[in-house]
Amino acid sequence: MTTPGKLLGKRLLTFMRPVLLAEIAEVFRYRELIWNLVLRDLKVRYKNSVLGFLWSLLNPLLMMVVFTIVFTFLQPASGIDRLPIYILCAVLPWNFFSSAVIGSTGSVLANIHLVKKVYFPREILPLSAILSNLVHFFLALGVLFGMLLVFRFKLTVWILLLPVIVLEQFAFTLGLGLILATSNVFYRDTEHIVQLMLLAWLFLTPVFYPMEILPRHYSLWGLGLNTWRLAYIINPMASIISSYRVILYYGGSPALDFLLRTLLTSLAVLVVGYLIFARYS
Repeated sequence: MTTPGKLLGKRLLTFMRPVLLAEIAEVFRYRELIWNLVLRDLKVRYKNSVLGFLWSLLNPLLMMVVFTIVFTFLQPASGIDRLPIYILCAVLPWNFFSSAVIGSTGSVLANIHLVKKVYFPREILPLSAILSNLVHFFLALGVLFGMLLVFRFKLTVWILLLPVIVLEQFAFTLGLGLILATSNVFYRDTEHIVQLMLLAWLFLTPVFYPMEILPRHYSLWGLGLNTWRLAYIINPMASIISSYRVILYYGGSPALDFLLRTLLTSLAVLVVGYLIFARYS
């Protein structure tokens, strides 16, 4: 049986498909510009740096050490075996998300000289900022897989779902980046607000603590709420990080409905972000 929501979704997809395909094709034609912008971002980030790309590897390791010390000695985290890996599975995607959001937010203003001189699809700017951070994320994943070997984790066949989870995080980050890049052009306070927002978002996301520490059920005005489920629905990053942990730390498979819901949410944010960016581009 086709529900009104599904029918509306199909009609919207039918309407948007030609537009989206045309935009994707245009962005693809400027792939060389994207590549050059990504290379420029990577070079600028580590200009005059002695360690260079090694910082992509050291940063998650140092954060893992700090969190491990805090939650092992200062505030023991009971029930979490091999805590460094547990933390690293969340720190890496969060670092990618946080850096990509900040980079994409200021991407248009940082390249205003290009915007004023030549024509190119403006969405290339936040896209290239996110892609450069994706490169760092892939480098840092090498650290994670090395730690998995050190701690004698066995990778399962579910590791094949890793590209799907990376894709849904990329879609969600790009959609949010397009929205914030648009806002930042008109309201310069956006960059400052984003940094505060990300700090609060970090503590609301189970990066260095398990979701299980929250009460499973909570009663609000006589209405029973499933706290865990609600947290995952409201916070897409909680769902994404949970998926990373399931396949890397636990070696299992995320529930299919859980994975599809997160993917659809990410794609919805991407479409909304693109529509807002295109409206003001």
